[in-house]
Amino acid sequence: MVTKASHRGAAPGTTVTDVGSNESPADRPPQRSVVDRLPGAAPLRNAVAPLARTGNYYARSWRDYLDGGHDDMPIARPTMALAAEALRDEVVLLGLRARRPLSDPTAFGRIHDEVVAALEFYGNRGWLDRPEAFFAPPGPLNDVAVVPVRRRNRAYARLRWESSFHPLPGEPGGDRWLGYQANTRGYGLLLRHAEPRPWLVCIHGTEMGRAGLDLAIFRAWYLHEKLGLNIVLPVLPMHGPRARELPKAAVFPGEDILDDIHATAQSVWDVRGLLSWIRREQPGAAIGLYGLSLGGFIAALVASLDVDLRCAILGVPVADLIDLLGRHSGLARDDPRWQTLDLAAPLGRMISPLSLTPRVPPAGRFIYAGLADQVVHPREQVSRLWEHWGRPDIEWYRGGHTGFFQSRPVHRFVTAALIQSGLVAGEAGSELPDRRTG
Repeated sequence: MVTKASHRGAAPGTTVTDVGSNESPADRPPQRSVVDRLPGAAPLRNAVAPLARTGNYYARSWRDYLDGGHDDMPIARPTMALAAEALRDEVVLLGLRARRPLSDPTAFGRIHDEVVAALEFYGNRGWLDRPEAFFAPPGPLNDVAVVPVRRRNRAYARLRWESSFHPLPGEPGGDRWLGYQANTRGYGLLLRHAEPRPWLVCIHGTEMGRAGLDLAIFRAWYLHEKLGLNIVLPVLPMHGPRARELPKAAVFPGEDILDDIHATAQSVWDVRGLLSWIRREQPGAAIGLYGLSLGGFIAALVASLDVDLRCAILGVPVADLIDLLGRHSGLARDDPRWQTLDLAAPLGRMISPLSLTPRVPPAGRFIYAGLADQVVHPREQVSRLWEHWGRPDIEWYRGGHTGFFQSRPVHRFVTAALIQSGLVAGEAGSELPDRRTG
């Protein structure tokens, strides 16, 4: 069984390794720090802002620790090591902002007009109130090319197929999305045993979708060789080979809200298509999902639409994508661009797993998250999804957004989750993966 531990401020059903704290939504609306507001000091802001925000986080952590906490998130003594994890996240965010700069207010007008049109388009179809209808089931995934690869005495395969997803006629932003030709081809990696085995579909996060990186981050070889699973690692739209020749500003997630809507829809479409392909390849196969960050967001959506999954493991998952973009925008409340993000909130809810009922069995739901996470906020994002999913087993690890990779408790939690759900036999998980595996 996945183990649980009691801790001051921890709710039943949580696993606690050690924690920091983070502020509530009311404590930190999207706003600029004093450093951010210095006129003509962009280089200084870039260098100092992560340190300033980390200092604010550390101070809030002590405040919450001394107050004893006010909700179900566990509270523990903050440390400088935990602050260092938060600082690493802030540096990651700095890089993401550099790759995803905000357009000026004039250029943002097109995004605003598309949001207004989308609210009408989806509202007229009732999808803002019935989000499950927005995610149409994909057709059969045919003509999947399986290309064998052998690297360093290990054999796997590359998957290629034509994605049949397309926006509806007249759907806002649809014509632009159809112009992103790289997205029309689906890609993935396959680690498959010769005999029938259970399957685990691993869905990557932002800036991933590259073979070497995805295999390492998911510890795919451990899952395949030690736990005996068939592993599929699909590439999400606008990532890896599906980002070739896209305009520089075309990223997922990014400021272009309708691109985010279409990318989410196509991600869910493609993953569900892969599930149908697996079931044709091996009828009756047990299948699980494992998603990280943005991939956790997609996995939670698929687990709310597919009726026959054994488990879903959500690592540092996003719950509301538009809300997350607003948090990291750095925009003041009176900025017209912030008002566009605020207007788009119903679109964010339409594509959020918080608006859908999970279909994976309660015993097959698992979440892990870092309480020093500055990228996907533990309280605003993860805790809301944990509550919505019926408070399943959760691992709160001591670290930031990427800290799971070095967390042995997280590795044990994932292995235990696969065993507890029945996807993996108990004896197969007796060996803990170390940091060199995969």
